[in-house]
Amino acid sequence: MTNHWIDLKNADVILAMGGNPASNHPVSMKWIMRAKAKGAKLISVDPRFTQTSAKADLYAPLRSGTDIAFLGGMINYILENNLYFREYVVNYTNAAFLVNQDFRGPADLDGLYSGYNEAQRKYDKTTWSFQRDENGVALKDPTLEDPNCVFQLLKKQYARYTPETVSNITGTPLDKLQAVYELYGSTGKPDRVGTECYAMGWTQHTVGTQNIRAMAIIQLLLGNMGMPGGGVNALRGESNVQGSTDHGILFHILPGYNPVPNASLVDLATYIEKTTPKATEPGSVNWWSNRNKYITSYLKAIYGDAATAMNDFGYGWMPKLDVGQNCSWLNLFDNMLAGKFEGFFAWGQNPACSGANSNKTRTALSKLKWMVNVNLYDNETGSFWRGPGMNPADVQTEVFMLPCASSVEKEGSISNSGRWAQWRYKAVEPVGQSLPDADIINELYFRVKQLYQKEGGAYPDPVVNLFWDYGERDSAGKVKHVDIHAVAKHINGYYTQDVYDTSVEPPKLIGKKGDLVKSFGLLRADGSTSSGNWLYCNSYIQVDGKPVNMMARRGKTDATGLGLYPEWSWSWPVNRRVIYNRASVDLQGQPWDPKRPLLAWDATGKKWVGDVVDGGPPPMGQSGKLPFIMKPDGVASIFGPGLAEGPFPEHYEALECPLEENSMSSQRINPTIKIFGGDSDAFYSCDLRYPFVASTYRVTEHWQTGVMTRHCSWLLEMQPQNFCEISIELAKELGINNGDTVVVTSGRGEVQAIAMVSERFQPFKIANSTVHQVGLTWHFGWQFPEDGSGFDSANLLTPNVGDANTMIPESKAFMVNVRKA
Repeated sequence: MTNHWIDLKNADVILAMGGNPASNHPVSMKWIMRAKAKGAKLISVDPRFTQTSAKADLYAPLRSGTDIAFLGGMINYILENNLYFREYVVNYTNAAFLVNQDFRGPADLDGLYSGYNEAQRKYDKTTWSFQRDENGVALKDPTLEDPNCVFQLLKKQYARYTPETVSNITGTPLDKLQAVYELYGSTGKPDRVGTECYAMGWTQHTVGTQNIRAMAIIQLLLGNMGMPGGGVNALRGESNVQGSTDHGILFHILPGYNPVPNASLVDLATYIEKTTPKATEPGSVNWWSNRNKYITSYLKAIYGDAATAMNDFGYGWMPKLDVGQNCSWLNLFDNMLAGKFEGFFAWGQNPACSGANSNKTRTALSKLKWMVNVNLYDNETGSFWRGPGMNPADVQTEVFMLPCASSVEKEGSISNSGRWAQWRYKAVEPVGQSLPDADIINELYFRVKQLYQKEGGAYPDPVVNLFWDYGERDSAGKVKHVDIHAVAKHINGYYTQDVYDTSVEPPKLIGKKGDLVKSFGLLRADGSTSSGNWLYCNSYIQVDGKPVNMMARRGKTDATGLGLYPEWSWSWPVNRRVIYNRASVDLQGQPWDPKRPLLAWDATGKKWVGDVVDGGPPPMGQSGKLPFIMKPDGVASIFGPGLAEGPFPEHYEALECPLEENSMSSQRINPTIKIFGGDSDAFYSCDLRYPFVASTYRVTEHWQTGVMTRHCSWLLEMQPQNFCEISIELAKELGINNGDTVVVTSGRGEVQAIAMVSERFQPFKIANSTVHQVGLTWHFGWQFPEDGSGFDSANLLTPNVGDANTMIPESKAFMVNVRKA
């Protein structure tokens, strides 16, 4: 989230698209309803009339997989009707930048961009560049009239997205399109602001990243980024998704979003040189130019005193990816199926139910020699070998179960969607022999280290040199129990030696060895500071010589009245509540909307007041810096050349869809997606055996694959079984009644469910034909309830294909059939 949960109350218009906050994110809905109570309007755009739709002022249906067409139509509407916030667009975005004259887009190349290599399914992005002067500064046209400027290229591409074309693709009635576009477009003014709330309904597509990019373009055109009540806000599926990503749970990023090194980055200097963005724009802060400080401090954190300048701070000990290697979910299980892994830790997850094409996932697990299942309960993953279609005699995998403690049985922090890191205390002791995750990791680490010390090995250095001083040790040198406060302090970072400011005479002591570093602005690249995650530097600080856990704060003051509550918990970075907040002010540093003063420049005191400012320099009009400090050019990217399939979002159909052609071009699907070639990866588009569009979604009563909630009798009683929701019209056509047991099939498997016949799905009129859509929840599995009455996972049906940039599976748009059991 660029903003935070409470900030939703400051919006004038809320667009819930790609998510169902009323059902799946009730905390967000609380603040949406506060906004409505003050006069805000709520728009719900969803294939299904959801609980959010029932509370909305305006509902518009659309077929799953057509979000870019819908949003592209909104971009066209905003531009054609001059609803964009011109001063914001010209000064705070790259709309005025001139693009390479050889660049061509989908309007010229039938749905493609210049540089496409069909054999490699990949773009050469040479022409996706800006025209620059002799100093490397991008050429600009502030009038926005040059045909090669980003603004004109944007207009050219989206002029094709007429209301009639969009309606024909999405199935959204023309009057609903017009109403949504008009209402949301009304926020392109200084005194009105709109926000967008999305979830997996946007991300789980082959164009998932571009779905979000399309909305970001809209928010930039309307001047809604950095504003209180604005932004693009991801509604996470649980309370610590943000925190887990912050701390490097994904294969390609280290904690703090530094990239994982690959084999071509042979030393620390090369890593820093190749991964640090270069800025030529005079007003750019280019905060990622501090990469050297953050990566060196990280190396000092993980290797401690063993990391020195003489050994490149231990950079050589860090694991490296092969060049081009992609270790995301779909690739991992594809390689597992091919027998390329011996072992697997399933830690706090249930891939036998949560993974796309779950039959493939379950078969892949059978190719392992061993698997460790770390969870509260046995689940479909731990017991995959005795599940449906499995013969235990044919499975070689040895499974170990390590019981772990639940969140209420351990102390520590969570970082919610709004980036608020909040400390939680242990309520009860862990049950039985279960342990907190940190203690399980501690036990594993000590035993692995012992084996390396005793037996040697090909390369013991990365393990034996790890810093691991998180509590009292026993006689063997093992930490008895992990002190989670010690971990939190280590993440914040320390001074590893006395540090002085040598610019004054005599030199002034900045930090004493062993003191906690107060802010990431004080981290250094010479090894004199450590930080396990630079973004969390300031989360556990020293005040009057004593450590203070900023995440444990519970102050309730709110001077701005906007709901910032700066003394409640702590928000990264440095307790900033709204990212890019300097875009909320004009060139002189005064709020675009004085009624919502998130930030303001005090010319007398020559300082910023309000939220913690996003970068300290004065405003642009005071010889300051551009507001988007994490971008090398200092402005937000309407034209974004970093993505796989294009610098602007373009509508492509889902891999499986009911249409033989894409109405926008001859490119039916995203031309850059990876298509797996195994027998279990087949896909079926326009196949009469699978005539209905399907999507998966959540319900309030269950969480993820239901491992925790299905074991709660009262929750299971409220939602006892998987169901398939279908329209009254389709039910009549198929002879299905409400409450019947049905079989839903795709090209990958089948699952039983209870038919829920409702008005919430309506048939779509697409390209002069009727298209039906159905929906299933994905919280169930065969293992519990033990009698199998809950049925199995809906992911037995979903395809093995993902977004071209992130490889997140396309679980929100695929083709199925439904029949009465």
